[in-house]
Parts: sequence; C-alpha cells; structure tokens
Amino acid sequence: MGVDLQTITKIRERTGAGMMDVKKALDEAQGNEEKAIELLRKRGAAKAVKRAGKVAAEGLVHSYIHGQGRVGVLLEVNCETDFVAKSEPFGVLVKDIAMHIAAIGPRYLSRDEVTPEILDKEKRVYIDQLRAEGKPEAMIDKIVQGKMNKFYSEECLLEQAFVKDEDKTIEQLVTGAIGEIGEKITIRRFARYELGEGIEKEASDFAAEVAAQVG
Repeated sequence: MGVDLQTITKIRERTGAGMMDVKKALDEAQGNEEKAIELLRKRGAAKAVKRAGKVAAEGLVHSYIHGQGRVGVLLEVNCETDFVAKSEPFGVLVKDIAMHIAAIGPRYLSRDEVTPEILDKEKRVYIDQLRAEGKPEAMIDKIVQGKMNKFYSEECLLEQAFVKDEDKTIEQLVTGAIGEIGEKITIRRFARYELGEGIEKEASDFAAEVAAQVG
C-alpha cells in the first residue's frame, strides 16, 4: 500500500526510527499510525535487550547553557563506538536530553539512585496525609504505591515524559535511538546548575521558562 511522506515523517519524529523501518511498520499495520508506532517501539525495545550486554564506553560529554548563563547542564551519554558518538543522530539525542534536563530539572537518573532514607521520608509523608484524610488502612499501601510511581515519574530522568514529546519517556526516547542507531546507548550521569540555587532570593521559575522555549 502507498504511504505518504508526511505520515512517515510524523512517525519518525515520534519514534526516532529510520525511514525504511517506518514504511515497513506502516505496511504491516495496514496504514494504522498508532499500530505502526507500537510495532516500532516493540522492535526498538527488542534491539535494546539484545545489546544490553554490550560495553558502551564511547560517547559524548555535552554542555548546555540556557538563558545567558542562568541554567547549565553537563551530561554524559555513552555508546559502543566512536563512529556513532560522532554521528548526527547520536548528537541530536544527547542535545535533546540535555535540553530536557535544563527544562524539567530531574533530581535522579533512575529510581535506583533514590536513597532508602528519601523513600522512607516520602512514604511517611504520604501515609500521614492519607490518614489525616481518613482513608481506610487497607487502602493506604496501594495508594502510596501509586503516589511513589508518580514521584519517580516526576523526579527520575528516565521515567520523565520527554519535554518535546510527552507521549514517550526519556527511557523510551533512548530505546528508540538504540533501534535506529543499532548500538547500546546509556545515559551515565548528569549535573544541572541553576544560577543562585540554594541562595535565598526572590522566587523565579527558570525551569518553566526553559520548558516554554524548548517546546
């Protein structure tokens, strides 16, 4: 069946998949865009699993500065080869992730970095709130789990909705790039600096400003 270029371009922007992969997925999905996207994401995830045991020691350390030096990000993203590290798709991925970090301000890379002390503190706050609201004890554990999942999605980079496409998380963005590029890609570490952070001053929302400009 014929597939128009506009549809292919739209799906590539959402998934990061290559043109031929998009065309194949659309053919298999009989032109249904959402089914094609689901196929592409599953295949990207499968490639990611296949390459999980590979060593990713190449890559880029990228710096992103926003607002004339008001917000800065340092980010390390790894891949398997220097060839991929120098490629345009990998460079675009790294820049997009750095801009996302500047805009959204995650505190952790993944939920594995959240310390037991912080988890206990968060859970205790939620439990106290729910009891104050009169929620039945039998329901509290389930509600707290839901609130903790929301906490992870707001504070952990890999679980955050991508600022330029909220239909996918940063982890899904990376998985899509693995499917397109064909190498293991991992976000290793990042640091975000905001001018005057920690100094008592008049409140200003730099993150909202960055998000508006990125969007």
